[in-house]
Amino acid sequence: MKETLPFLHDPDRHGPARGRAAREPRVTPDDLERAALRLEAGLTVVFPTETVYGLGADASNPEAVRRIYEIKGRPADHPLIVHIAGLGDLEAWADPIPPEAWRLGERFWPGPLTLILPCRGEVPKAVTGGRDTIAVRVPAHPVAAALLKAFGRGIAAPSANRFGRLSPTTSGHVREEFGEEAGMVLEGGPCRIGVESTIVSLVGETPLILRPGALTAGQIGEVLGRKIGGASEGQVVPAAPGSHSVHYAPKTPLEILSGTHLPGRVFRTIRAGEKAGILALTQGAGSFGSDKVATILMPSRADEYARELYAALHRLDRSGCDRLFAERPPATEEWIAVRDRLGRACAGRSVPGPGDA
Repeated sequence: MKETLPFLHDPDRHGPARGRAAREPRVTPDDLERAALRLEAGLTVVFPTETVYGLGADASNPEAVRRIYEIKGRPADHPLIVHIAGLGDLEAWADPIPPEAWRLGERFWPGPLTLILPCRGEVPKAVTGGRDTIAVRVPAHPVAAALLKAFGRGIAAPSANRFGRLSPTTSGHVREEFGEEAGMVLEGGPCRIGVESTIVSLVGETPLILRPGALTAGQIGEVLGRKIGGASEGQVVPAAPGSHSVHYAPKTPLEILSGTHLPGRVFRTIRAGEKAGILALTQGAGSFGSDKVATILMPSRADEYARELYAALHRLDRSGCDRLFAERPPATEEWIAVRDRLGRACAGRSVPGPGDA
C-alpha cells in the first residue's frame, strides 16, 4: 500500500486564516517588550513574517549582526535584509534613494518586497556583506510590525535556518533546526506566503529582479511603467541575499523531474531498496503502489503551492526517505518563484521537461 503524506491534520498545514487565528498563541505586550530588550542587549530574536521566519538582531549593532552569521553558519560576504517599520524609515538606511523606490514602497509595503539601494555611509558593513548597497523591506506580518514598533530601529534578519537549508515557515521548523540556540522565538503561526520576498535592485540604470518571489516582474513593471528584467532560474547574483545557486535545500537529496521522467526515476529508486518521497502536482505522479513511496500531493495554484512548499519539504526530509523528487511545475510567470526555490534546493539535480530547454 502506498504511503501518502496528506496535509489534513498536519501541524505544518497552512489552513484557512480564521482557523489559524483560533489556534495561534497570542504574542503579548510583555513578549514584545522582552524581545525588544533582547535586541537592545545585542541578542537575537526569531520572529514571523508573511514570507518566512527571520533570525533578527539590531541592524545598527555590528556585533549583534555577526552573531546572526555565527548561528546560521552564513558566509560573511552574504548580505542581510534590514526590516524597517515603514517607508518613512528608508532614509535612515539608504542614500541616495531613487524615485522608483518611493513608488514601489508606496505600492507594495508592507509586503513581500525587498529593495536593493545605495546604503548610507554609516551603515555597518556587517549588514551589507562589505558592499555599498543595502537590502531593505517592510514586513506585513502583524507580529513583525509590532516588534519593529517596540524596538524602534531596523532589524537585520535572514531566514531562521542553517545557511543553505530549508527556510522555516512555522516556529516548529525553527526549534527543530536550532533548539535554544537562536534565542527567543515569537510565535506567529504558519507564514501566509511561504517563500522569501521578491528582491528588486534599483542600483544602476535598469531595475532588476534578483530573486523572484510572490510579487512578479509584471506587477513590479506595472508600477514603474516599464518592463522589468529578472534573474534566470539558478542564476548566481552575489549582491542579493539568498542568491547562492545552492540554497533552501533539504538534507535529503532532491531531484526535479518532468512528469514524463519522474515515474522511471522513482521505480529505479524502489528497485535499489531505497525509499522515495514525492512532491506531486498530479495524482498520477504519486501513484506507485509501494510502501517505499511517500507522496504529498501539492496544490495546483502557484501561490498555494508556494505557501506549502517548505512545510512539505520539511516533512519529507524527516520522514526517513533516501531520495526526494518533485514534479516540475509549469514554466509560467506565476510559478517562477516556486521553480527558483526548487531549482536551488536540488543543487542542479534536474531533468528538463518540455519547454525547459
